Amino acid sequence: MKLLRTWVLGLCLAATLGGSLAPSIAAEPDTSRGDKQLASYFRLETDRLADNSLADVKTREQWEAVRGERHRQLLEMLGLDPLPERSDLKATVTGLLETDEIVVEKIHYQSRPGLYVTGNLYRPKQVDKRLPAILYVCGHGRVKINGVSYGNKVTYHHHGAWFARNGYVCLTIDTLQMGEVEGWHHGTFYGDRMWWMSRGYTPAGVEAWNCIRALDYLQSRDDVDPERLGVTGRSGGGAYSWWIAALDERIKCAVPVAGITDLQNYVVDGCVEGHCDCMFMVNTYQWDYPMLAAMVAPRPLLISNTDTDRIFPLDGVVRTFFETRKIYSLYGASKQLALNITAGPHLDTQELRIHAFRWFNHHLRNDDALIGDPAAKYFTPEQLKVFDTLPDDSLNDRIDETFVPLAQAPLPQDVKAWEEQRDAWRTALKERVFRGWPQTAGPLGLQEAFSVVKENVAFSGYDFTSQEGVNLRLYLAHRADLKKPDLVVLNTLDEPQWQEFLAMYGGPFAQQLAGETLPGADAAAFNPTQKMFTAFPWAMAYVAPRGVGPTAFDVDPKKQTHIRRRFYLLGQTLDGMQTYDTVRAAAALREVPSLHDTPLWMQGEGPMAGVALYASLFTPDVKRLDLHQLATSHQTGPCYLNVLRFLDIPQAVALAADQTQVVIYGDPADWEFPAAVAAQLEWDKKRLQVRKPVGGK
Repeated sequence: MKLLRTWVLGLCLAATLGGSLAPSIAAEPDTSRGDKQLASYFRLETDRLADNSLADVKTREQWEAVRGERHRQLLEMLGLDPLPERSDLKATVTGLLETDEIVVEKIHYQSRPGLYVTGNLYRPKQVDKRLPAILYVCGHGRVKINGVSYGNKVTYHHHGAWFARNGYVCLTIDTLQMGEVEGWHHGTFYGDRMWWMSRGYTPAGVEAWNCIRALDYLQSRDDVDPERLGVTGRSGGGAYSWWIAALDERIKCAVPVAGITDLQNYVVDGCVEGHCDCMFMVNTYQWDYPMLAAMVAPRPLLISNTDTDRIFPLDGVVRTFFETRKIYSLYGASKQLALNITAGPHLDTQELRIHAFRWFNHHLRNDDALIGDPAAKYFTPEQLKVFDTLPDDSLNDRIDETFVPLAQAPLPQDVKAWEEQRDAWRTALKERVFRGWPQTAGPLGLQEAFSVVKENVAFSGYDFTSQEGVNLRLYLAHRADLKKPDLVVLNTLDEPQWQEFLAMYGGPFAQQLAGETLPGADAAAFNPTQKMFTAFPWAMAYVAPRGVGPTAFDVDPKKQTHIRRRFYLLGQTLDGMQTYDTVRAAAALREVPSLHDTPLWMQGEGPMAGVALYASLFTPDVKRLDLHQLATSHQTGPCYLNVLRFLDIPQAVALAADQTQVVIYGDPADWEFPAAVAAQLEWDKKRLQVRKPVGGK
């Protein structure tokens, strides 16, 4: 049995604690409580971030004092701090198209070695001076014929043609996922690459970098005025327009179309379900999106959208505009910011194009003439294709593995080196990984929910507040006549373990657990537990963190995925907040009168082993930590924001062993790093132990 197997605690009590759970079919959990609590939590956290966004800025001087750091934060949240090397672009023109008015160059470049960007550059046929240039970034307009990708530049080529016919150079570039050389945007959307969160990776960073290098290329051309560069695009391209306009001062004028709204729409209203990962930064510093928009000030910015767009709703677009206008007003530049709303759904409408064209003409060409010649399509996908044969050295389909560097973990050579590394890791965990935790722990509000004795086992429940909007219950069990336990063991439960807990205690204590959907009672599990309590002066505590058991969310796998993504947009992860719940549960145990100074052990199994490991780092006076089936890397879990930029699970084990006894049940070969640290620093051999898994599993 999984729960009982963790109770062995290394004391060779297999004979006393033997047995296994009989298989049982658990009913689906009642998720109504969890969903309601989750909705309330998301609203509270979203409101908090919205209230804090730009709240520290009342004057232009205040904004300019913080803007440099905000710029650095944005680079970091896109995986671009430090910036990659500006390597040779190796820009190559593979062919030309001509009409009576324009020339189209079919071009590719490498924004970094092996990261290919394909595009079409549109220019007037006759060029006798340097021209303003537009970077056009594309939305998710896939063009794939017979398994061959022609790039989303094909979908939007009428924009580039219009700019060229009207006196501009326009470079239209493919995106990572839907370009000719295909990569991936949907890592967390489909749930199979949740490790992107731990890696601190987002394809938004790749798109931003590709745009930066596109500007490098445009400025290298003799036909481009390097001081008159603009950017536009819609949907995904609207988002990329924001990234590059906020990051790069070379953009003098921007028109993001249907590419931004605020966290209320994304998180509370659930619009995240309509967006892939390329739309979002890794929100380490917990920005709401007006902060991103404010980074463009005071340069000309037209926020453009339709009025019935379901994934960029009108209310959020308008809120973003009004928040951004506060910063433009500080510069006396309110006329440099405008909001364009036209009729329609999420479509590339002519009305949107006309306003964008006029905005660029006014700000880049000082031309306010009426637009009489709409954008039109001229070419076939086959004509605009850049590559006849795709390059063999492309990294596009696996750039997520290298774009954000992994942390390096050299073995410390002495105590001083270890202390410096230890302190750096702990700082990174507080400031970059778990920054989304409450900055100040509120009152626990611990209240006893029940306390009963049956079959010589005392069973109690205590309600506590983990953070505002998150209320949990802590369960405690021990021998009936035990006044002062020798130790208390805190178990953090995942959903299968929660069901085992209900089965084990649901026989004698069904009335106290009546609020749960109980599986069949399992006497084969409860009886040895009862014997353990009779034989030893121990107390066992259990907590189901948010999303488990009483607070379980919608069980639909797609909903589960997008719930995790909503945490991510708030600068958190579900696993990270479950870790916080475990820290708070440990604090709640300390408020139980009989346990105030009782030695605390913590343990977890499977996914919750990682949660218990990290919770122990933030819990004072943990006597011992027992970890079963602990993942060897955050590539497989748990997911913590940015953690792989600083350390991985073996390093976290070393951190834990620095302050408490750690027992891992697993393969010693997986834990060579913490073992080497222990040997190098001559720790007591009991400080870190790797034992065979209980039950041989």
